[in-house]
Amino acid sequence: MFTGIIQALGTIQKLDNRGNDIRLTVSSPTLDMSDVALGDSIATNGVCLTVTDMGADYYCADVSAETIKLTGFAHYSAGSTVNLEKAMRPTDRFGGHIVSGHVDGVGEVTQIIKHSDYVEFWVKAPEAIAKYIAHKGSITVDGISLTVNEVNGAEFMLWIIPHTLQETIMGSYKVGTAVNLEVDVIARYLERLMLGDKAAEPQSKGIDMAFLAENGFLRK
Repeated sequence: MFTGIIQALGTIQKLDNRGNDIRLTVSSPTLDMSDVALGDSIATNGVCLTVTDMGADYYCADVSAETIKLTGFAHYSAGSTVNLEKAMRPTDRFGGHIVSGHVDGVGEVTQIIKHSDYVEFWVKAPEAIAKYIAHKGSITVDGISLTVNEVNGAEFMLWIIPHTLQETIMGSYKVGTAVNLEVDVIARYLERLMLGDKAAEPQSKGIDMAFLAENGFLRK
C-alpha cells in the first residue's frame, strides 16, 4: 500500500523487451534504497512494481504486457522521468490517501492554466471511471495523491502548488500528456456494497441509473 506522497524522482535507464514482459531499470540518486529488499514494492508513476534486482541507486522490475497496455508505460522510453514512492510502513505518516498502485485507467491532460501562485490542470478521465471522481475527493495521478477541485463530466480539475510541481513530474506536463489514474478505493468498495445480493450474480455490471431506479434510490 502507498499514500501518494512522492519520495523521489527516477529516470528510466532501460526497457528490455523479453517477449511477454519488459525488464525495467530505474535509477534514482535521491531514493533511499537502504531499507529496500528484493520482492518489495515501489510505485513507479503510480504503478505498483516488484523489485527483482537492485543496487544503491537503482532497481529493476518486470512489467507485464497487460500492465503496459493498461497504463502509461506504453508511452515511456529510456530517459523518461517517473515519480517514485516506496511501500508504506505501519509507522509512517499517512500524508495522502489509500493508494494501491493498481491503475484504473489512463487520462489525458486537456488544459494547463497558470495562475500567480498555482497551476490549474484539467484532466480527462476514461468514461468508465468518471463516476468514481468526486468534487473534493481524492485521486491519484501518476502516483501523486491529489484533491479534485472541480468536476465537469469526465474531466476534473486540480490546483497544483509550486512545491508539487518541483518535487514531481507534473512540472513537465503538457496538453496531451497521458497520465496514470487510480480512483479512491473507498468509492469502489462503496459501489460493491450498494449492489447487495446482486453482487453475487454473474457479470454484475455495477451501479447505473437503472439499478438505482429499480432499488428505490431515485425519487419518482
